[in-house]
Amino acid sequence: MTTRSPLIALPARRQLIVGGLGTAAALALPRTVLGQGRKALKVSVGRIPWAAGNSPMTQYMIQQKSFEKRAAELGYDLTVDWREYPTALPMVEAMVGNNLDMGMWGNTPIIRGIASGLPISLMCVGEGHLRFLITTRKGSPIRNAQDLKGKTIGVSLGGDPQSALTQMLKFELGVQDVMKDAGIKYINMPTHAQAASVPAGVDATCTIYPAYLAAQASGTTAIMNSFGYTEDHYEGPAGKGAGNLLASVKKSQFYPDGYYLHRSFWILRNGIAEQHPNVVVAFLMAQQEAVAALTAMDAGAVSQLVKDYWKLDAAQGAKVVKDDVLFSRGWSWPTENDALAVLESSKYMVANKVIEQPLSWAQVKGAFQRTVPLVKQAYERLGSKPGAAEFTRTDTADLRGRPLWEMDKWTDRA
Repeated sequence: MTTRSPLIALPARRQLIVGGLGTAAALALPRTVLGQGRKALKVSVGRIPWAAGNSPMTQYMIQQKSFEKRAAELGYDLTVDWREYPTALPMVEAMVGNNLDMGMWGNTPIIRGIASGLPISLMCVGEGHLRFLITTRKGSPIRNAQDLKGKTIGVSLGGDPQSALTQMLKFELGVQDVMKDAGIKYINMPTHAQAASVPAGVDATCTIYPAYLAAQASGTTAIMNSFGYTEDHYEGPAGKGAGNLLASVKKSQFYPDGYYLHRSFWILRNGIAEQHPNVVVAFLMAQQEAVAALTAMDAGAVSQLVKDYWKLDAAQGAKVVKDDVLFSRGWSWPTENDALAVLESSKYMVANKVIEQPLSWAQVKGAFQRTVPLVKQAYERLGSKPGAAEFTRTDTADLRGRPLWEMDKWTDRA
């Protein structure tokens, strides 16, 4: 990838990866030589700058070269090939082809990877508590979930938006099978921006918060969100307008997180953890430093680090930043309930006919097995870190639990 400017502004050219990576990617595979007392290594890292919290966090890491600096402390002369992807799917293809070392994926591709035996490990939370919205056009007669019966909804099929949408509708409509019991039809939306535009051929869509905010000026509005609250276009049993709690969300096992326990994780090829564990520790430390630094900043200013991606002003961008679990917590260490998001999402994927069988708790824990000691080492090396009580707090808007290095104390789950 081209050399990044030392300024915090985005570079003039960006490498967008949308499919097979070919020769350029092969050249970016890890290579190690000795020199000046440190091992020279090149690693490739995939990011989704159009998504949520991972975007400003990785932009900060790029600008500060924090990954490289932490790696130098641990014996590496590191070159980082940051790559930009519109979604996780092409990242999965690259990792299957041994052409990507690290990346940030949502629950759906992670579950598919674990289920298929892909040699990957989970590191830490990349972003979470993302707001998914059911959107329509201004003037639409669709004002609440009941109005969606028999309608067509555009959504990214096989991804987190579909899982979040299905959970919202199941609880609000009181049905088990949204398509069969409510006559609702899903149509695939390839990108979040397309979904946010509510194109012809669909009555409504489900999209993510950054894309929705950017589309409001063109006439997109929303009726409800995955946190369990109404949006501007809502009118129904919960009242009228935005900000009213929908009673059905309290029936969700993930409340107060919402109808859906959204978490995205940083993942890596197992070979990196096995051959270069200190590089993984360096990444974990650098990411946590970025999260802590951005948490201390004004949320609007944080969003402007990635204005070229989100297309939002500071006031709108601040809303996305404040939603994200990274910045509400101030740390990215994985907890028991973060891991639970993977387990439970696999059950939704079976119901949605994406996979045949849900993951077992042993499979989920196994995906962290290689990184447990590395996460603990990164946590202990950092001077400023959350205390034990911070992980198990219950007076928050997000579900937490014992940290990864206490996996042996996690609740047994069927």
